Parts: sequence; structure tokens; C-alpha cells
Amino acid sequence: MRLSTPPRLDEPPPPGAGRKLPEVDFDAFYQAHFRALTVQLCAYTGDLGHAQDLVQEAFCRAFSRWQKIVQYEDPVAWIRKVAWNLATSRWRRLRTAQLFLRRQREEHVPAPSLDRVALEAALALLPPNQRRAVVLHYLADMSISEIASQEGVAEGTVKSWLHRARTAMAVHLTDRGAQP
Repeated sequence: MRLSTPPRLDEPPPPGAGRKLPEVDFDAFYQAHFRALTVQLCAYTGDLGHAQDLVQEAFCRAFSRWQKIVQYEDPVAWIRKVAWNLATSRWRRLRTAQLFLRRQREEHVPAPSLDRVALEAALALLPPNQRRAVVLHYLADMSISEIASQEGVAEGTVKSWLHRARTAMAVHLTDRGAQP
């Protein structure tokens, strides 16, 4: 049995759509058709949980347009079509993601050197303002005046932070170097 395609939302209403239909309660409609549509989508997708999600989403979309959809000759066909389209869209997204992942190469990143680990540990011991000054000066290549401007302090303050940071890091790195 072939189902007719439900009308698109942007098309004019089908002939006879203006006729007065008996009032159909959305809740009753949902109760009457949710299970059957879920069974159909489960057979289509092979996953009951996913089928329930798809049918639920289709009903949510129908609810926002209920006054228009209830006038269709077969509102269930509209909801079914929406749910099937959602399933197809999901498969397309998954296929695209799988193709992308297949094209990716696994990159092996070397482990950090012992010096880098020691340097990061020494930086972690510094107060935040000294750590920022060291990172901005030595890693971002910013001048003392640029750091002072960014931090809103005097240049002498930045010089003091850098001096204290180098002293503290030297103690920490010297102690670590002395350990076997």
C-alpha cells in the first residue's frame, strides 16, 4: 500500500480544507497514534529508543502547527513523514561524520619532556600576576611596557613581578635538578 505524501506546510491547503471538521484533541490523537508510529519507526531504524525520540520530535512539531495539521485528510501521515525525514537526516549526518573520521589520520604526539614538566610545575607555584608576567614576556614576546599597559600597572611593577618569578622558578628548578 502506497501512502500519499502529506501536503507541505508552505503549500496552499488541499481542496476541502476549509470545511469544518470535528474538534480533534491533540492529547487524544497523541495517545491513539504514538505507539503505532513508534513501532513503524522502530522497524525502519532498528532502535526502539531512537524511534521513540523521532516520533516524539515529530509530534512536537505537529503540536506547534496543530490547527493546520488537524485539517489535513490524514494528519498521521504528516507526522509519519516528519519522523521518517528526521531518521533519514540523522543517517546522513552519521554517514558524513563517519566519512570524516575515516579520512582523519591518527597523530602521535610525543610526551612532554622532563624540562617542560618541570617548567610547568614551577609556573604553577607562582602567584597569578607573576605567572601572567612570565608567560606574556617570555612566551608571547610582549615588552615590559606592553604588559604594564595590559595589566594596568606601572612598568616597575612588571619588572618586580618578573624578578620575583625568575627567582622563585630558579629555586624550584634548581631543587628539582638536584634530585636524582
